[in-house]
Amino acid sequence: MSTVSVGGGVNEGADSAEPVKGQTVTGVDRVLDILIYLGEAGRPTLGVTEIADGLGLSKAVVHRSLTSCRAKGFITFHPSTRRYSLGPRIVSLALGYLDRIDIRAEARPVLTELSRATQETTTLSTRSGWHRVYVDQVTPDRDVKMMVQLGAAFPLHAGASSKAFLAFLDPAEREQYLASQPMSKLTGNTITQRPTLREELAHIAEVGYAISYGERDPSAGSVAAPVFGPTGTPLAVISIAGPLERFRGEVDRLADLVQQAAADLTAQVGGQVGGQVGGQGAQAGAQADRARSR
Repeated sequence: MSTVSVGGGVNEGADSAEPVKGQTVTGVDRVLDILIYLGEAGRPTLGVTEIADGLGLSKAVVHRSLTSCRAKGFITFHPSTRRYSLGPRIVSLALGYLDRIDIRAEARPVLTELSRATQETTTLSTRSGWHRVYVDQVTPDRDVKMMVQLGAAFPLHAGASSKAFLAFLDPAEREQYLASQPMSKLTGNTITQRPTLREELAHIAEVGYAISYGERDPSAGSVAAPVFGPTGTPLAVISIAGPLERFRGEVDRLADLVQQAAADLTAQVGGQVGGQVGGQGAQAGAQADRARSR
C-alpha cells in the first residue's frame, strides 16, 4: 500500500494540470468533506454513489479517496453490502480529543452515582455545531440495559439529550437551527413538525428536563437535563436511558434525579443557569435551589 493515502490518492483524480501543491490541498479538502459527510449523514453506512451525489464529486474521485482513507483506518469497507462507514481511527482520534475536555472528568463521578442510584445507563453529551455527541456513559450491572455509541452525532431535535440542548440555546441560535436545518426523522417517534417542536421546547424549558420515548432509538426511553457553563448556555447534557418497556413508569423519579445531577455538575464547573426559552424559567429556579441545598 502506498504512503500517499491523502494527498497522493487525490492527485491521481485531479482533473486539471494545476501544480502538485494545489492538487494536494484540494485532495485534503475532498477527503475531509467525505469524512464529515459520513459522520453527519444520519445513517451508519453509505455507498459510493450516495457520497458522490451528496458532495457533487465523481464516483472515481470518491472511490480513490475512500481507498486512501481505508489504508489509514479512517474508513471501514463492508464487503457484504459494498458500503462504507467511519473507521476505528476516527474513534481513536476523537477519544484522544475528548480526554482533554475537563467536563468528562468532572462529570464521571456524577454519572457513576446516577447510574448506581437508578440502575440505568447514564450518559454525557456535548455539542458539535448543529449536532450533539455522546462523550461518556456509565452502564449498570444488569442483563438488560441500554448502551450508546460514544462519538456518535445526532441532530439537535431528535431525542431527549438533543432537545435538552436545543431548548436552552440562545433564542436567536435556536431559531437559526429551526429555520435552516432539515427535520430528519430518525424513528417513527421523532418530532419533525416545527410548530410541534417549538411547543415541546417551550415545555422543556418550563419543566427543566426533556423526555424521549423512542425518538432517537425506537427501543429506548430517556430523560435529560442540561449542564450550564459560565456563560449560562448549555455546556453539556446528562441523560438517563433505559429500555422503553420499563422506562415509562419511572419518568417522574428519573427526572428529579437527572435534574439534581445536572445542577450538581453545573455548580462544580462554575456554571450559571440561563438561556431558557422565554427567559428565566422553572429550570433556573430548580437548578439554583438544588445547587444551594448541596
